[in-house]
Amino acid sequence: MRQHRTLPRHRTLSRLFGSLLLVATAGVAAVGAAPEPEPRAAAVPEGPRAPRPLGDTVPVPASVSPAGRPYTLNDKTRIRVDGGSREVRRIGDYLADVLRPSTGYRLPVTGEGGGDGIRLRLAPGAKDLGDEGYRLVADRRSVTVTARRPAGLFHGVQTLRQQLPAKVEADTRQTGPWQVAGGTVTDAPRFGYRSAMLDVSRHFLTVEQVKRYIDQIALYKINKLHLHLSDDQGWRIAVDSWPRLATYGGSTQVGGGPGGYYTKAQYRELVAYAGSRYLEVVPEIDVPGHTNAALASYAELNCDGVAPPLYTGTSVGFSSLCVNKDVTYRFLDDVVRELAALTPGRYLHIGGDEAHATNHADYVAFMDRAQAIVGKYGKTVLGWHQLTGAKPVAGAVAQYWGYDATGAAERQRVVDAAKAGTKVVLSPADRTYLDMKYDKNTELGLAWAGYVEVDRSYDWNPSTYLPGLPESALLGVEAPLWTETLATSDQLESMAFPRLPGVAELGWSPAASHDWADYRERLARQGPRFDALGIDYYRSPKVDWARE
Repeated sequence: MRQHRTLPRHRTLSRLFGSLLLVATAGVAAVGAAPEPEPRAAAVPEGPRAPRPLGDTVPVPASVSPAGRPYTLNDKTRIRVDGGSREVRRIGDYLADVLRPSTGYRLPVTGEGGGDGIRLRLAPGAKDLGDEGYRLVADRRSVTVTARRPAGLFHGVQTLRQQLPAKVEADTRQTGPWQVAGGTVTDAPRFGYRSAMLDVSRHFLTVEQVKRYIDQIALYKINKLHLHLSDDQGWRIAVDSWPRLATYGGSTQVGGGPGGYYTKAQYRELVAYAGSRYLEVVPEIDVPGHTNAALASYAELNCDGVAPPLYTGTSVGFSSLCVNKDVTYRFLDDVVRELAALTPGRYLHIGGDEAHATNHADYVAFMDRAQAIVGKYGKTVLGWHQLTGAKPVAGAVAQYWGYDATGAAERQRVVDAAKAGTKVVLSPADRTYLDMKYDKNTELGLAWAGYVEVDRSYDWNPSTYLPGLPESALLGVEAPLWTETLATSDQLESMAFPRLPGVAELGWSPAASHDWADYRERLARQGPRFDALGIDYYRSPKVDWARE
């Protein structure tokens, strides 16, 4: 596997982890409907002294009211934080670490009060902001970000970053001015579940690669990281009671590379790092299919007692746990118990897709027992939408990954389950699968769901995508990134960007703000920010990319 390039300064993750760890509560609750958007300032190219128009960000804020003179960072600027909150202090430290290298300013973080500088405030009584919303007010003396909860404050800091010139993300000193346009932004998410998935099974991704991706998706207010930890090609998490799962089942990957796995300490490190960016980790152990790595590791998990060889290809649907063996459920109980103990978040994903080697009756019986095991260890069941072909337990979540070619009966089964109480996360393959090729000339990725250009990934409405799906059943959206053809950070980024920010906007911004022409212009101005961050993005011809 080709080594990816050296990470930019504030993406140098080993240094960040020690200095910027934020203590995040596990799970982020959905908030109420965000206010309808107000007219935004016209998006115009930045001149050398003109601040970026207020609201010229991705995702677009719910409400923007431009007013007054801009705030200008200078060598006397302080970051003022609520003195009694350790989390607010850590968010302030995070912001300072982003801004110091490019501006050259000291930007001391202080608990002293004052009416100037950058002010980060918690206001528990601001119920209109919900658990993830914020208010940003800028004038010539200060920029104040207010939130009810720390997660909202962190999201507000991401908006503040994007209001500054893109070169603020650079890891070397740049020239100013560093201005934030005057006015007020009031913002809260449309959906409480806004997820990105990384497949670390087909190609193993190191701790540093995953941290890098966490930093990138946090900028766009993603709040879930779904880790696909097991598949036919590799088992990627240590399980003490079944050690060969990792040491043998994790010893290869697609194409026959060395593979790898996360120790429990490394997994905890990833969970903590994601939490510091207010992302909840959702681990997935895919069963009963996609299990060749487990079957190869332990012969007793096979119906015939014979372990198959390790698998390094890309076919699907050929493997299955032995549904009628008691050892299968001892195995699953041990795995779920150990993984649940490592995971503070609410959800545990049990896969359930493409179980073609398991007959329907066995599939239903297996999923009944698997869901019970997840519940036994205090987690909420999440599974691919094939779970609705079994009997989803109360509170279960089905993740829909179908596409235009998916049959009407399969779609209706998901809708019927939702009407009966099952919650739904949408990740339609021909819209949000980031590993789909952009066009016929794309070297990486797959095309089984068709080509997915940046406009197609953005221009759809989650609320109407599955006709008949109750709005109350829709938790949000996810952008999965499968890695059959991807191994390096450069490769991941060229497929995720620029599509992931569009999915993030669908999850965050009000439905009434959805407009491809407007988004296209704002996305174009993200190009210089991608460059400053060292993101190797795809220069889609659908967008007239800006320069700064």
